[in-house]
Amino acid sequence: MEESSSLVRFVFLLCLVSSSVFCLDDSDQNATVSSSSAVYIVTLKEPPSVHSSSGRETDASKHSLTSTSSQTYRTSNRSAYLIRVHDSLLRKVLRKENYIKLYSYHYLINGFSAVITQQQAERLAARKEVHNVVLDYPVKKATTHTPQFLGLPRGAWPREGGSEYAGEGVVIGFIDTGIDPTHPSFSDKVPGHSYPVPPRFTGVCEVTTGFPSGSCNRKLVGARHFAESALSRGVLNSSQDDASPFDGEGHGTHTASVAAGNHGVPVVALYKRFGGFAADIIAAIDQAAQDGVDIINLSITPNRRPPGIATFFNPIDMALLSAVKAGIFVVQAAGNTGPAPKSMSSFSPWIFTVGATSHDRVYTNSIILGNNVTISGVGLASGTRTMHKLVLAAHALRNGTTIMDAIYVGECQDSSSYDQKLVQGKILVCSYTVRFILGVSTVKQALITAKNLTAAGLVFYMDPSSTGFQMTSTPMDIPGILISSPQDSLALLQYYNTSLSRDNASGKIVGSASVARIVGGMKPTYGITAPKVMYFSARGPDPEDDSFQDADVMKPNLVAPGNSIWGAWSPLGIGTADFQGERFAMESGTSMSAPHVTGIAALIKQKFPHFTPAAIASALSTTASLTDRKGGPIMAQRTVLNPDATQTPATPFDMGSGFVNATAALDPGLIFDIGYNEYMKFLCGINGSSPVVLNYTGESCSAYNSSLAASDLNLPSVTIAKLVGTRTVLRWVTNIAATVANETYTVGWKAPDSVSVKVSPAKFTIGNGQTRVLSLVFGAIKNGSVASFGKIGMVGDRGHVVNIPVTVIYKIAV
Repeated sequence: MEESSSLVRFVFLLCLVSSSVFCLDDSDQNATVSSSSAVYIVTLKEPPSVHSSSGRETDASKHSLTSTSSQTYRTSNRSAYLIRVHDSLLRKVLRKENYIKLYSYHYLINGFSAVITQQQAERLAARKEVHNVVLDYPVKKATTHTPQFLGLPRGAWPREGGSEYAGEGVVIGFIDTGIDPTHPSFSDKVPGHSYPVPPRFTGVCEVTTGFPSGSCNRKLVGARHFAESALSRGVLNSSQDDASPFDGEGHGTHTASVAAGNHGVPVVALYKRFGGFAADIIAAIDQAAQDGVDIINLSITPNRRPPGIATFFNPIDMALLSAVKAGIFVVQAAGNTGPAPKSMSSFSPWIFTVGATSHDRVYTNSIILGNNVTISGVGLASGTRTMHKLVLAAHALRNGTTIMDAIYVGECQDSSSYDQKLVQGKILVCSYTVRFILGVSTVKQALITAKNLTAAGLVFYMDPSSTGFQMTSTPMDIPGILISSPQDSLALLQYYNTSLSRDNASGKIVGSASVARIVGGMKPTYGITAPKVMYFSARGPDPEDDSFQDADVMKPNLVAPGNSIWGAWSPLGIGTADFQGERFAMESGTSMSAPHVTGIAALIKQKFPHFTPAAIASALSTTASLTDRKGGPIMAQRTVLNPDATQTPATPFDMGSGFVNATAALDPGLIFDIGYNEYMKFLCGINGSSPVVLNYTGESCSAYNSSLAASDLNLPSVTIAKLVGTRTVLRWVTNIAATVANETYTVGWKAPDSVSVKVSPAKFTIGNGQTRVLSLVFGAIKNGSVASFGKIGMVGDRGHVVNIPVTVIYKIAV
């Protein structure tokens, strides 16, 4: 087994994990705040550094600032000036009052975060230089064979110089729970490889407790931590949360390795309370952009839809808009709140949102019962060589212990409840209840119990309370298996119960003649139907506002592997109890999907260094696969309970443009590009948005001569929430193929139900570097309120295929 990527350059920026010194306003270093205080994010009218200068941020192709450039000097001066403005404002408005300034934001947005009371926040909001005051809000995690599944070894990697050089020179900024710098996935000790650090990168490596000098290298080029908002709330525990970028949880190390870990590191599979806040996230984004990263990976999402006139207007998304203006491609996890409609936690069209699928590798093992019945299960465990007697946990209690004394005795969490003589040399049978799903009980603790009692093996059957939930492969250092089927669990118990022997006088159970042999599952099997969209992956349509109105923006953009993903893990991390002490872990979630796409985006950026973020997004989207590995439709799980029994063909609201195709994305043929001005016109087109736009960007909507509806953005998709009569939208494509010869494209389409479609021209010839405008006409044939889906495809005579999904929700024929 090996890790899931090989990209060779990244910077990691930590947020929300650890302690640091309060950033007190220097007017009173001993200030304290009242219990009624909270963290507020304050934005000012003056533009931030990135909007007031003329370098990298206005031309994405000039993403090459160095620490000695005059542009950097001007930006640095501007930033210092804005920090002074923030401090001065706080002193003026809150003179002789207690408050704590946490951060000054100056590069991507102009503002600060502070611990203040509601009354103080209202007084700041009343100032003419202040545009907006927002209460801080929480964020959450969206929580190796995949290179082969994605076709990298024979496809994308060889095109970019092999796995050792794939992504060379591209800097990825991870905003997550930290990183373990000692992990071999982040070593720069590769023979014959120098790992040159891009000169434009100006980040630093914090030296703190747990993150000593020398932790960074030419691969892990920088690390910082951001936790002031969490600190101000007193939610960090000094005994659990390190005051450093070190990953005490495991999530950050895992996601970083998926996108940018060294290739070929062997997997040996045998924070702590991650919780963060927008104020810290914005500080990390602001610093990442200032340091010179090319790509930002966000495997975190807000824990609620942002309030206000549109979901797009929240401090994180608006900071990321400025990052996109600076030429930075932003990838975000869709969230793990599926499969409900409108469960999306990533909203804006300038952010590339990734959902989660399965892949074609599974770890299966089995148990052979004494009646010759074989039951399959999961679990990374060895097998037993011979048959052993079975003993149910409830039948192995110590004298004096009853089920009432230990109500959860069936879960095998406390070895003191059992009689070792009754368990020794036998296979211990435990119940897998909903408490395991909630994290109250763990497989690891049951393993400790089994080893303390010298059991020959461990079997979990599915308790009715957990029926329908998917058990995942868990490492077990003794023979073991988790039976994930309710029917198979019942078959095991029926066999065991029919073999019980009882004392004739008392009726007490004195043993069982049942026997079994566990067949190990350490070797994976391949070839299952994949990918399929996992039940937990958040779904569209994209909610435009807090009232659940539908946005004319396709979300997710794409899906990628996110189920049972091997990646690096911090041995000291306790984010997942079953992997404590391990160097690698198997995790599931859209958190794992996002870095797969981030890694592939680095390959695109390496090949096309002048691509805008929208061009990278287009290359990924238009080349996506629409079928599974067996040629059938990609399926999507529809329920949490018994998800495979309810799966149906995936729609764009499940998978966006489809499943990421790494090799095809490096040769997309045509791209749909969007500039910062188009995003601004879109925001200005939202009713009542002018003051909010001015608040976040420092720009007036009156400076733009027109506005754009969301469906008119030049996205590689078309989404119309309400089609009244006939609607024409335009798309323009640019030929970026390597060949200098012209390519002729033939356009075809599949219309959504109750909708007519016409594309003109239906055939066109386009030369390298040229742009063509396409007119797409949609008509409502009959009324309907159920979303319908179609697609438009362009097939070139030189082998390029470009697909864009089409979605229409409400249809009103006139």
